[in-house]
Amino acid sequence: MRLVRTDRHPADPTRDQGQSLVEFALVLLPLFFILLGIIQFGLIFNSYVTITNAAREGARSGSVYIYDATMSKAQNDLARNNAMKSSLLASMNMLSKTAPQFTNGSTWTQSGLTYTNGDIVVTYAIPTGVTDTDSRVGQRITVRMTYHQDLVVPLIPQFLPKDAGGRLGLQGEVTMVVN
Repeated sequence: MRLVRTDRHPADPTRDQGQSLVEFALVLLPLFFILLGIIQFGLIFNSYVTITNAAREGARSGSVYIYDATMSKAQNDLARNNAMKSSLLASMNMLSKTAPQFTNGSTWTQSGLTYTNGDIVVTYAIPTGVTDTDSRVGQRITVRMTYHQDLVVPLIPQFLPKDAGGRLGLQGEVTMVVN
């Protein structure tokens, strides 16, 4: 006697396709979030590299500034700081140069040897063995700028530190010697 197996559900190719569709839907969402995360971190890295290069250009501009003997030390510092700010802003390329991402104004606030203009901070340091002269030759200039990067991808802001405006604060800082 021969036994014949009877299945309640005969082999149905559309049933397997339905299972594949469900599996694809379950895998697609995590892959989509990973892709968005890669895009967001690419935007953050681009901004970081750009602001670091901008700070470098600002510091370079300040280090090669030609001292004008007809002006006072304060006037030369103001002119040097404005030259650094102009170079820095020109080097920001396609990053926003306006608030809330980046703030700057027309006036500098001085506190000792530190000058502040919005998100730009310029600090002069006198190393040991260098005398304080009006031309500032041999002194170190540190240019630090802060850029407030928008976080546009969902869930990513939950894992990164944010400032008061809900943006990621990126800093670029460069120190050079005045020639």
